[in-house]
Parts: sequence; structure tokens; C-alpha cells
Amino acid sequence: MPSGGSQGARLTGPMAEPAARSPVPTSEDRPQVIYVMGAGRSGSTILGVTLGNYGDVFYAGELDGWLVRSGEPQMDDAARVRFWSSVRERVDGAAELFGRTAELSLERSMSLFRIHRWRDRRRIRGPYRRVAEDLYRAVSRVAGTPLIVDTSHYPLRARELQALDGIDLYLVYLMRDPQSVVASFNRKDVAQYTKSTLTTNVYLWLTNLLCVWVFMRSPRDRRIVVRHEDFVADPQSVVRDVLRCVGVAAPPPDFAALDTGVAFQGNRVIRSARAALKSEPERPRRRSAITTVLQLPWALVLSRLRPVASTSHHD
Repeated sequence: MPSGGSQGARLTGPMAEPAARSPVPTSEDRPQVIYVMGAGRSGSTILGVTLGNYGDVFYAGELDGWLVRSGEPQMDDAARVRFWSSVRERVDGAAELFGRTAELSLERSMSLFRIHRWRDRRRIRGPYRRVAEDLYRAVSRVAGTPLIVDTSHYPLRARELQALDGIDLYLVYLMRDPQSVVASFNRKDVAQYTKSTLTTNVYLWLTNLLCVWVFMRSPRDRRIVVRHEDFVADPQSVVRDVLRCVGVAAPPPDFAALDTGVAFQGNRVIRSARAALKSEPERPRRRSAITTVLQLPWALVLSRLRPVASTSHHD
């Protein structure tokens, strides 16, 4: 099972070099950005990979790390390095922001509580937004398609993107059973940071609060709720609804052999050249009573959000 909470996927195939997309731009259209937001460990990477296997959709990975990592991708295979080097060459003014992790925390939910950083956040917001817009434009040109998927998942990043005039933003609010999220953060057998049950529940409260706020600020025809369990059960129908928001109709890929591409950053799913979807998600062996109680109010609130990607469509 991949780490990062994507229990609906399993890795397949050798650790081969991913195939790069064509560096030849095919359109001068403004970038269309499908931004996946929600809690970590909710399956955003495998959703992004799946979307990236449809037609001219390019899965860029978690672009929140682009400035922090100075434009250097998480892995250094030749195709990935070549792609992101081409992107970096096309983004003007980014060098002054490279590596400034503290100031760039404006994307992180906890930054709202770091009062001593509020002035830094205000000062960096203008340059940050200009670079973010240029980054999407550069990715679009190098990938040769205007349609980009960013799975950074932070709601405050989505809020910053809502202020950009040079992109068309579409929000996917990805939800997962909180019991599964808590169980994933509790795991100690994977090479990722852990959280206690109580800390994860507080994190879910804050994340849901910000996600709902950002989601409701987006036009109804440019937002959609996706439940991870629905996606795993019927990826074709769920992805069809997501792509319908951006006016794309494309034949489904082979869900048993998904090309992970050259994503900038993501969980261990992208470390294999291929990934596959299981037919059923795994369930946590133990259910947390405190999680059931603490997340009950959100279960009621989130159930009322619309529109929702459906599993009821069939050919």
C-alpha cells in the first residue's frame, strides 16, 4: 500500500524512468488549473495521477514545493529533471523567492496562528502570486497543454490562486473517511511524519473549516466534491464529472496501468513508473471513538456541499 494515505492504489511495474510530455507548446490558451485541496493522506496523488492519464491533462504534482525546493523536483531521473529545468527557465523573478520557507508558509493553515509572520506574508504575497501565475503558464507551455492538475491540497494556497487573473481555476475538494486519515497519520511503518489521534483531529477541523470557506467562494460551475471512497469504487464516473467541469470529454485510461508521469512532488506513488487502482479501498482495522465524536459535526456539514462527483453514471 502506498504511503500518504492512498490506500486505493498499489504500485506496479519497475522503477523505470517516467515518460516526459512533449516540450512543444500546442496552445496559447490561459492555463486551466484543476486544484485538488483537502487533508493530507486523502489520496490526492493517485487522483492526480489518474487525471493525468486522460487525454491532454498534465499532472504536475504538488506545486506548493516548487519555490521551497528552488524549482528542483523531488526525484532526479533524467526525464523529470529535463522537464522541470525547462519550466524553471521560463519563470521570471522566481529566484528571489527560492528557498524562503518561512515566508512561504502563507500556504500552510497553521500560518494563520503565527502572528509574527503576518508582515512577511503580506510583503511576499504580491511576488508570490506573480510567480505562481508564471509557473502555471510555464508548465502549460512545456507540457504542451493548457490543462494542469496541482495536488498541493492546502486550502490557503487555493485561496491565493483564486486571486490570480491569468488562470482559470477549478477546485476539487477531496474528502476521505476521517477514520482512514487518522489511521494513516498514526502509522509508524512508513517513511513519513506521524500525528497523534488528537492532533490529527484538530488538523482535520482546521483543514475542513478553511476548505469549506475557500470552496464556497468558488463559482458553483468551477468546484466539485470528490469522496476518495467513491473515486476508488468507480474512478471512471468520478473523473468524468471532474473533467466535465473544465469541458473535457476523454476516453478513460487503463486503471490497472496508470503512467505516473513526471510530477514535481508527491507521495511514493510517483516513485514507480506505473500505478494501479484497486477495486476496493482498505479500511482501518481499528476505529477511533474520539474521531467519530469529534468529526460528527463535519460529517453533517460536508454532506451538504454541492456539487458532488457521482458514481451513478454508466455508459
